Amino acid sequence: MGWEGPEKREDIVMKEKNMTRRSFLKAGAVASALGMMAAAPVAANAAAPTVTAKQAEDEENGLLDFLKKPKYIFLFIGDGMGTAQIQSARFYKGTVENNGAITEADLSFTSFPEVGSVTTYDSTSFCPDSASTATSIATGHKTESGVINMCPWTRDVPYETIAEKLHAQKGYKVGVVSTVNIDHATPAAFYAHQKTRKNYYQIGVELANSGFEYFAGGEFQKVNGDGTGPNNHEVAAQAGYNVVTTQAGAAALTAGAGKTLIIAENLADGKAMNYAMDAAAGEWQLTDYVKKGIELLDNTKGFFLMTESGKIDWACHANDAAASIHDVLEMSNAVKAAEEFYNAHPNETLILVTADHETGGMGIGYKTTNYDTFLTNLTHQKMSYAKFDSTYVQGYIANKTPFETAMADVKSVFGLTLPTDPDAANAGKLLLTDYEVENLRKAYERTLEVGASSQSKMSQEDYELYGTYIPFSMALCHAINHKSGMDHTTYAHTGASVNIYAKGVGAEKFRGVFDNTEIYHKLAELTNVQ
Repeated sequence: MGWEGPEKREDIVMKEKNMTRRSFLKAGAVASALGMMAAAPVAANAAAPTVTAKQAEDEENGLLDFLKKPKYIFLFIGDGMGTAQIQSARFYKGTVENNGAITEADLSFTSFPEVGSVTTYDSTSFCPDSASTATSIATGHKTESGVINMCPWTRDVPYETIAEKLHAQKGYKVGVVSTVNIDHATPAAFYAHQKTRKNYYQIGVELANSGFEYFAGGEFQKVNGDGTGPNNHEVAAQAGYNVVTTQAGAAALTAGAGKTLIIAENLADGKAMNYAMDAAAGEWQLTDYVKKGIELLDNTKGFFLMTESGKIDWACHANDAAASIHDVLEMSNAVKAAEEFYNAHPNETLILVTADHETGGMGIGYKTTNYDTFLTNLTHQKMSYAKFDSTYVQGYIANKTPFETAMADVKSVFGLTLPTDPDAANAGKLLLTDYEVENLRKAYERTLEVGASSQSKMSQEDYELYGTYIPFSMALCHAINHKSGMDHTTYAHTGASVNIYAKGVGAEKFRGVFDNTEIYHKLAELTNVQ
């Protein structure tokens, strides 16, 4: 006769022992393994085979493999990085490196032994935001879009993050790195707890109070708060952080430097770091901050380093395929730095690479290129839309620059060429059609009318064509994307699943199809935090 009643027997046992289902199952697995280990010599003696010490050791190690705990954990989050963002970077890299031949290149993480697929929805929508999705990854709980590590609806119960638990319970050092603002939603989800992601100053205060050993990235968004108290730099310094705001100062830091906050010296749009394609020679990028984090965090107890490539998302919001591709490639380089550490500590290290959600609805393929792609066209784009805005478009707006004059700059920056250009015969696939020219002219005229204003001055048609961005820049991104055989469906996030790639101790737990909350639970199981 089976167990009757509303609760299964095992559930009652778990309650009595104050155990979760996960810990219950884990305890059973451990007991089973230990039992097998204890019984193994008896069985061996009965059969009386010859077993060498090395064989016995190998068998024991095999039984204990699943009991190993990663001492060093790298979690890379490509914000907005869906499968299309990864594939476009692979196709671009392979094709460019092989002189236009159709070639798929590997990125550092696409060769990892374990791959899974992760759903990203939150309690509000199938198209979630970064606050809620990062909360899912960091805490194992769903919440509303815009909420950081607080329960949905009432927003009155904070959730403890995997980083906080590893720090408090296991003594791991913790680092948080981002190419966008260090108080942006994704990095904040590993140390802050706020009813809204817009509480930027308060998030900065929580950063200082976290006690985590290493932070690096873009500037605080509301560094001065309301101006009545110390700024976020001062708050961090008062909490014992070395606050470093120059690249030279960051380079000079060595192991034993103590708690450190690095704000990138070279800031761009939104006080974030530069896009990878915009970075000057010698300018520190994501890889450099990961390497410095490893240097400062390395210790015998272990560390947890969360690294976000946040401007993949920003680029895809703006439908800038080239900027997205270059930031994915830079994140691949950053993962290589983690792999170098892994090679020195293969039995103690876990590397995870995933995304919080997909952005932009990126597609490889476009109507007018049919079954063809021409990704090498993207090599002609020399800067991101954001740098083009600041370098060129602001001047066009101020000076009411004629369209034809602006298009001379467009030719040098994007390769897109007017049919009337003296060099039109050599433009190849970047020669603009009359239809494309008129679209660009319309966007340019609208830009001079509305300037860099918010969406409030733009029509529904404006939004569908250009989002909340400067019309001319968006039209240019769309033009070169389409000529390359790429497109986007939205200026926002989508509900598409994302991949997770895993290498190292416990990597096998991340294969298959599961929800993003399971990333937290799997890490908690591997590290035995409660």
